[in-house]
Amino acid sequence: MKRQAKHIFKLDPAKEIDDSTLEKIVKSGTDLILVSGTDNVTEKNVYGLLSRIRAFDVKAALEISHPDAAVPGFDHYFVPTVINTDDVNFTHGMLVEALMEYHDFIDYESISLLPYIIMNQECKAFKHANCHAVCDEEFIAMIHMLDKLYKMDYIYIEYSGAFGDRELVKEAYEAAEHARIVYGGGIVSKETAKEMDSVSDIMVVGNIIYDDAEKALETIIY
Repeated sequence: MKRQAKHIFKLDPAKEIDDSTLEKIVKSGTDLILVSGTDNVTEKNVYGLLSRIRAFDVKAALEISHPDAAVPGFDHYFVPTVINTDDVNFTHGMLVEALMEYHDFIDYESISLLPYIIMNQECKAFKHANCHAVCDEEFIAMIHMLDKLYKMDYIYIEYSGAFGDRELVKEAYEAAEHARIVYGGGIVSKETAKEMDSVSDIMVVGNIIYDDAEKALETIIY
């Protein structure tokens, strides 16, 4: 994820996508293809998707949510850390596990932490990562912590499958002095993209790709 990126398409290696749709997505003008998934992510399907992406001239990054599925060949790698989880494995456990296995091969210039605050209690990621709901006050405190104390480059506000609270996202965006605010969730059209564009630095679009690829293409508004 380059710091100047504004739009990202997220592809799930465990989901089917035909060649025609994939070509439209990767040639759409998006700034980055992020390969990421929650369930059934394997070395085989990650490598298979990467091989298809590499047929085109587009930047690609991998979110290492499953250390066993880390494969070479991506332009950048992100290790997610979930801030509102009750399970230490999702804060730094996966990172430690990845470093134990891949330390000798890692180019540390090509790997970054990607802190998540997962807000949609109904989404798969919220349940998978054993998250707890946060009130508005706690949410903003987390933004200040990540931005001003941890000095993270990015903060990912994840609503996955639902359109988020725009005013709350705006408050986070205005509070952040260093980190770029990444927003994901419910971006399914040009209109929803425009709504979140002014209150986030980066928008991530994922689910709509598999439901209606033409609608997904409309989310590129730059």
